[in-house]
Amino acid sequence: MAKQDYYAILGIEKGASKEEVKKAFRKLAAKYHPDKQTGDEEKFKEISEAYAVLGDEKKKAEYDTYGHAFNGAGGGAGAQDFGGFNWADFQQQGGGNFEFNINDIFGDVFGGGGGTRQSRGRDISIDIELAFADAVFGTSRKVLVTKNNTCNTCDGSGAKKGTEFVTCTTCNGNGRIREARRSIMGTFQTVRECTTCNGTGQVPKEKCEACRGAGVLRSEDEIAINIPAGIQNGEMIRMTGRGEAVQGGVPGDLYIKIHVKPHQSITRDAFTLTSQVHIKLSDALLGNTYTITTLDGNVEIKIPEGVKHGELLRIKGKGVPQGTGRGDFMVKIIIDIPQKLSRKARKLIEELKIEGI
Repeated sequence: MAKQDYYAILGIEKGASKEEVKKAFRKLAAKYHPDKQTGDEEKFKEISEAYAVLGDEKKKAEYDTYGHAFNGAGGGAGAQDFGGFNWADFQQQGGGNFEFNINDIFGDVFGGGGGTRQSRGRDISIDIELAFADAVFGTSRKVLVTKNNTCNTCDGSGAKKGTEFVTCTTCNGNGRIREARRSIMGTFQTVRECTTCNGTGQVPKEKCEACRGAGVLRSEDEIAINIPAGIQNGEMIRMTGRGEAVQGGVPGDLYIKIHVKPHQSITRDAFTLTSQVHIKLSDALLGNTYTITTLDGNVEIKIPEGVKHGELLRIKGKGVPQGTGRGDFMVKIIIDIPQKLSRKARKLIEELKIEGI
């Protein structure tokens, strides 16, 4: 059965650059490696064979010229039979004669590769309830959060004051521990940070009595939070580095979820605030002045003659802060129709009816 094209196996176009070949192989290898849940040994061998050829400039050039049929197809003395890919040779060579380390390709698969990551504390989240006006105009809050904080006694070192530091016996002062892992590709070296010394290569002779060498203590931390103007219900504020601390690493982040209490008479739509005003039928016909409650206090608004039920009147600049300005405050007109009429009122309405009003 004819072999599938190597470019098709990696899902790239013919003539793809070395970086494109490497990127395609990295993506497929992470998916099909037998150690993964989505692993497929045969598929992994197939993409590795394709990479062994396309990842080497000389082999790639010959493949582009002669395809799979190297011997007996006019390939010349320098041609090789890539149809007979030798998996054992590929393993022995560490994944092919490439200019980069195969460990770099499988760093994500094996959990390490050629480097290590700095440890990071846990992220934490809290909820804050805001009054409607505070969400519109912005405010500040102070909250007490119980979490792992850097030990103030040893400043996070885990060492007793004045004690000496000695070489870590776990990693022999390297700060890193190498581990061999076997896979279908052969034996790979992975590197991880030493958890005894947190990558420093040294440990204190005597531990801090306050945190017992942990470098962190669980305690209350007062955090000042600046709530920006115009924040919406359900939005999150992220405070970098205000999460839980971890020895020898960076602290996590603090996430604050905002819950805005509804206003009694005002609603919000983006930067626009809206309320309602109930007016008498006579005021709808003849016009009048009404007092409107806004977040800035009471404002008088003129009701024009002949205003319609449901009509919106605009008060400029009394909405939600937006850049250097503010949105508008809209007032919805609700015309109250009387349920009962006095004799005098009925007579007047009948006269208006005669007038065609």
